[in-house]
Amino acid sequence: MREFLQNLGIKILPTILNLLVKTLRIEIENSNFLKMENFVLMFWHGKMLCGWWLGKNKNFYGVVSQSKDGEILSRLLKKWNYKLIRGSSSKDGKEVMQQMVEALKNGYSLAITPDGPKGPREKMKIGGLIAAVRSEKPIILCGIKYEKKIVFNSWDKFELPKPFSKVFIRLSEPKKFPLGLSNEEYEKIRQELELELVKLSYE
Repeated sequence: MREFLQNLGIKILPTILNLLVKTLRIEIENSNFLKMENFVLMFWHGKMLCGWWLGKNKNFYGVVSQSKDGEILSRLLKKWNYKLIRGSSSKDGKEVMQQMVEALKNGYSLAITPDGPKGPREKMKIGGLIAAVRSEKPIILCGIKYEKKIVFNSWDKFELPKPFSKVFIRLSEPKKFPLGLSNEEYEKIRQELELELVKLSYE
């Protein structure tokens, strides 16, 4: 029965989520940054629904895990005309990283949840930053606030906005970093990006 319900969810949930987003009243601060040629867009895993929506029909790749939840998400993103990279930049390593860099170099933008696929919650992994540096593309951080939401008891405290509610999205200025960074420089930048994304999401 559990497997049946999971398979049913994979088939039905993407359509339901797509319909839900159509009801939301979304306000975007600094929306002009989305018109840039291509970039890495980062948003927290627990707030990701409207983060992914930002890339709808906009020449985006999405990095999505191989899990059951990832299968639900991949079907939704296909509805939104994403191309997909399946896996995790930390777990699946070189192959996923290579695909991320190639996508960016080939003119696509890349959407990623830097604390995914399994956390820790709102602790940024370094994969997205490395891909941005190697491809010489900027990073845009995306803070998302749902006015009315349901919060799930999952590792990421996943937030599902209620139908017809308001959503506030704040985008950072594009951030571009030079090639040849040391490990210490990478870690310093990673910490700064993590802190700024927290601020964008809650302040």
